[in-house]
Amino acid sequence: MLVEKNVPLQSCNTFGIAARAHTLVRVRTPQDVYDLLADHRLARQPMFVLGGGSNIVLTGDVKPVVLKMEIMGLRLLEETAQAWVVEAGAGENWHDTVDWTLSQGWPGLENLALIPGTVGAAPVQNIGAYGVELQDRFHSLVAIDLATGRPFTLDAAQCAFGYRDSVFKHSAPLAEHEGGGLPGHWGRGMGLAGRAVITHVRFLLPKAWRPELGYLDLERRRAEAGVARPTARQIFDWVCEIRRAKLPDPAVIGNAGSFFKNPTVTPEQCQDIIARDPKIVHYPMADGSIKLAAGWLIDACGWKGKTVGKAGVYDRQALVLVNRGTREDSVTGGEVMTLAKAIQTSVYERFGIRLEPEPVVV
Repeated sequence: MLVEKNVPLQSCNTFGIAARAHTLVRVRTPQDVYDLLADHRLARQPMFVLGGGSNIVLTGDVKPVVLKMEIMGLRLLEETAQAWVVEAGAGENWHDTVDWTLSQGWPGLENLALIPGTVGAAPVQNIGAYGVELQDRFHSLVAIDLATGRPFTLDAAQCAFGYRDSVFKHSAPLAEHEGGGLPGHWGRGMGLAGRAVITHVRFLLPKAWRPELGYLDLERRRAEAGVARPTARQIFDWVCEIRRAKLPDPAVIGNAGSFFKNPTVTPEQCQDIIARDPKIVHYPMADGSIKLAAGWLIDACGWKGKTVGKAGVYDRQALVLVNRGTREDSVTGGEVMTLAKAIQTSVYERFGIRLEPEPVVV
């Protein structure tokens, strides 16, 4: 277990916000977690799990003990007549993991290419793109209970996946905290936020693969290429091209990806908005609700390309907030949240819709 003090975090978050961790523990094996919990001085302190830093906004120095997840490893855990079960360490780069599965001949994750971050963060956020969510390819995960030090496994139902949501984003009721351990079954309404650290994630990749081309951008690429049935690698390449054309590279322009969730409304609410704004981008959902494009709502309010302090709205995609500062004079988390709140106010005043941020604010 490697423990460091007063660690700069600017290179550990994709927004490039300058902040420091009072204490940082590099977790490279599950044993490092056990060693941490055996250290009574550290174990008593609050903890914050940090993966690739692609979905956080740091508003100041981080006082909880930062667990920097660096557990590596990729392997085929099991193969059946129906599917491959692949396991990845929580510290593996997500995009590189997707690329690796395809190179092994195991398709299924290609629509999720180029999403920034690490494998361990993927189920927390239930990441998704171009018609596929993590829950669609999820088998199970392994985590460690930070209260008891015991490892446990969760399947998809126990993770309580939702739209950019999971059991890891919610706190448990007080009575469960007082109990000192995890109950035998987890479901919606429960919570593991701050109570567990994910060490490995397993994916179920069906052998009866079929391309997911439900999004217009992908269908347009397929038509342009004149390919009736694209391969998984072709879809991977198309997704990478589309994302690079629309979204800024965090290595060049600091950002946390899509900053707001796409809101859902009832069909009646959608019709009311269409009556006032016929061009609004919307998608019908399987449950009968309507998903609205948050980027369109923000753009319609005139925010695309605008800047507040050193925080700005990306000029190619209004859903992305960016760092317009420099490494020496970076945007602050306060500036980012000031801009985010101004956008939320504008959208609510015009459309009556409250946008919910995706990133975790620390």
